[in-house]
Amino acid sequence: MKKARLKKYAALIATVGANIQKGQEAVINAELDQPEFVKLLVAECYKAGAKKVTVEWGYQPLTKLHVKHKSLKTLSTLEDWEIQKLKHRVKTLPAVIMLMSEDPDGLAGINQEKFAKATQAKYPIIKPLRDEMENKYQWCIAAVPGEKWAKKIFPDETKKRAVEKLWEAILVTSRVDDDPVKAWREHNAFLQSRCDYLNSLEIESLEYMASNGTNLKVGLIPNSVFCGGGETTLSGRFFNPNIPTEEVFISPKRGCADGIVYSSKPFSYKGEIIDNFSIRFEDGMAVEVHAEKNEELLRTMIMMDDGAKYLGECAFVPFHSPINDSGLLFFNTLFDENASCHLALGEGFVNCIKDYGKYSLKECRDMGINDSMIHEDFMIGTEDLSVTALTKDGRRIQIFKDGDWNF
Repeated sequence: MKKARLKKYAALIATVGANIQKGQEAVINAELDQPEFVKLLVAECYKAGAKKVTVEWGYQPLTKLHVKHKSLKTLSTLEDWEIQKLKHRVKTLPAVIMLMSEDPDGLAGINQEKFAKATQAKYPIIKPLRDEMENKYQWCIAAVPGEKWAKKIFPDETKKRAVEKLWEAILVTSRVDDDPVKAWREHNAFLQSRCDYLNSLEIESLEYMASNGTNLKVGLIPNSVFCGGGETTLSGRFFNPNIPTEEVFISPKRGCADGIVYSSKPFSYKGEIIDNFSIRFEDGMAVEVHAEKNEELLRTMIMMDDGAKYLGECAFVPFHSPINDSGLLFFNTLFDENASCHLALGEGFVNCIKDYGKYSLKECRDMGINDSMIHEDFMIGTEDLSVTALTKDGRRIQIFKDGDWNF
């Protein structure tokens, strides 16, 4: 891949994605797959005005070794320096960039129960610090190719060719063209126009139907709003949290979901693939799950905490989206969630409450925004998916027909 094009992508992430401000700190989380691109990205962060850029590396094989050899007590312990690092971020509010390149099967064989218990043990310490940062800093999730991820998508290609093809797919779907900034400005405006129309309807609930058996009704919070594209921090900084993105989303009301929904794509969770699954809801809670592959892992996920059983997001993406039309299954939530409609279990988005800045975090959650340690998107969009909106004034408006927008 030409370096000039990669520099455009790095600049897009730093300026349009994270929108790093002059004098702001930046943190980049990355795997060991693309060190040269991380170097380009660090340079673009400094060019954007960052006063300090910290890179935190991850490596799935090391994660497997730690979970295997550390005791549960050690794995569950947050050292004082780790807590101080989190407190520093609460104080400084750095822009955070997460570069995804992980092998979708990279943690297969790990003791998922032990891993989950360690995460649960640390969460009570992390949660209050995370809550202090809610909607106060910019963040961006983007992707770079890892060899094993690329081979998962293009199994018949050589490693080098697979990585090159994945680079091309990432750059095309991320709108890295002659003028990426202009392309993203126009795309954000388009997504906002969809939000504006949906918000004008005053929707009380959504009904999902598909021939695969999906039959689900979800209730919405009265003063909630649809969001999409870029977001704005409480201090007024605009940023794009996902590159790429095609979704318009809302957080439903906790406790208001009934029916069953079937997955339409494999779902990568904790380095393993969950596939061909269904979830049945009663009074908002996931009460029954089935999966052809990794059903026990799906059960572990919804038992992470009380909020993990409830929905945190309803997102609309047309079946004929650029990512879906590529014909590729990415085995990566950032891309696959932007290929079709999806739901998310776990934490909801406070900024889906109208004028959310006027309320405390607790008040937003009391209104019905779900709270959880997880937020996991899974795809439900099909070529015949229908979504009907039931409005405050009693109308039934079909907003999705045959998998695509109906307006």
